[in-house]
Amino acid sequence: MPFRDWRIVRVLSGIAMRIWAASGAALITAFLIYIVYGGLFTFLLLLFAVSGILYHAQDNLLYHPELPANSRIFIPVPSMHGLPYETLHLKTRDAISLHAFWIRHPGEKGRYVPTIIYFHGNAGNMGHRLQNASGFFHTLQCNVLMVEYRGYGLSTGTPSEKGFFADARTVLDHLFTRHDLDHGQIIVFGRSLGGAVTIDLAADAVYGSKLMGVIVENTFTSIPDMAVELIHPCVKYLPLLLYRNQFLSIDKIQFVSAPILFISGLADTLVPPRMMTMLHTRCGSIRKQMLQIAGGSHNDTWAVSGYYQGVAQFLKECRETKGPLQTAPVSHNVWPQIEEI
Repeated sequence: MPFRDWRIVRVLSGIAMRIWAASGAALITAFLIYIVYGGLFTFLLLLFAVSGILYHAQDNLLYHPELPANSRIFIPVPSMHGLPYETLHLKTRDAISLHAFWIRHPGEKGRYVPTIIYFHGNAGNMGHRLQNASGFFHTLQCNVLMVEYRGYGLSTGTPSEKGFFADARTVLDHLFTRHDLDHGQIIVFGRSLGGAVTIDLAADAVYGSKLMGVIVENTFTSIPDMAVELIHPCVKYLPLLLYRNQFLSIDKIQFVSAPILFISGLADTLVPPRMMTMLHTRCGSIRKQMLQIAGGSHNDTWAVSGYYQGVAQFLKECRETKGPLQTAPVSHNVWPQIEEI
């Protein structure tokens, strides 16, 4: 082969080798990028999918309308506790039917006593709280309107945070259409999840102005805060948007201006009593009280001595004084003795 041709072959071979080396390096680089970023992309995609599943599963973790069994079929009625009542089916603006019990003192008496709207916790139905309602009726001499949220008991619909807030407004609106009670003596009561519903209603400038008083019992500051307590402290770093249900009572409580009573069972092992203290401290009302019940558990604080006495004193002050209520936590044994049922 002539020398000139040989040089051409060498030049072309060199170029080919460079192209091959560059191509190999490019392929290796592409492969490494795929391994690193492809794996990262896969991980992010998996995380997105899992978070989506958990996001939509949160309702099942929070709302328990079928516990105990048959809670959506069998609802104990007030007559089982000697209470006079009327069954109501209240229609919300989004066409949900809310099952409710209107437990009213007969005759003219029912027009002059306070009326308590009762919002229950996250499990069962309103019939499971009739013993407590009986105490409000007999011991405190109050009318009681009990209601089942959407998706609970015989109410239609599906449980949701936004839906519960709409249900609460429907119930209060209904009372103002009735003429068999004193509209100036309406008290909203909520336990646990019902406390979050109550706080949202009371924090509304329009609806809160219609209330003589507010009572919340063993309720939480927010669902994200409860997730930290029940799951793991690291959960606090999750962004708020990942929570399908938030119930941010700790933010809303500052807008409550009606007289309010915080009832805290100090033996509550589900919702830490310190959350009730935080809500009391952050509350914007100048007429607020904390009633701490030693030995009161999450669901049974109402059964401990001193409970109805404390509520009775609060109701009395709501009716008789327009000045600030006592703001420091008080022990239940300072209240006047009232016979409990």
